[in-house]
Amino acid sequence: VQLVESGGGLVQPGGSLRLSCAASGDTYNTYYMAWFRQAPGKEREGVAAIDGDGSTVYADFVKGRFTISRDNAVNTLYLQMNTLKPEDTAMYYCAADRIGWRLLAQYNYWGQGTQVTVSS
Repeated sequence: VQLVESGGGLVQPGGSLRLSCAASGDTYNTYYMAWFRQAPGKEREGVAAIDGDGSTVYADFVKGRFTISRDNAVNTLYLQMNTLKPEDTAMYYCAADRIGWRLLAQYNYWGQGTQVTVSS
């Protein structure tokens, strides 16, 4: 599986962004998918995860603000980010695996990342 993220950028506090992750390969709908982020000097942390049936899990720090979704018809994962805060600034990565790692960074496949910067 190859993963390519897009949609990052510079946004003001309180603003919104939608990240996309395009996946290549077949049987996409059988993969567990997730979003992670990593800020400079910090460890990579799980943001949200989704299984093939659409069940989701979120990190506490994004609950109510971010929404993870997937469109199996076009092999794409999304992360809708609302009410962004400066502390959300990080490189965001999508990840995939046949094992449901949820928010653990044990996924076998990773994208190259897309930068999100929240600043006025």
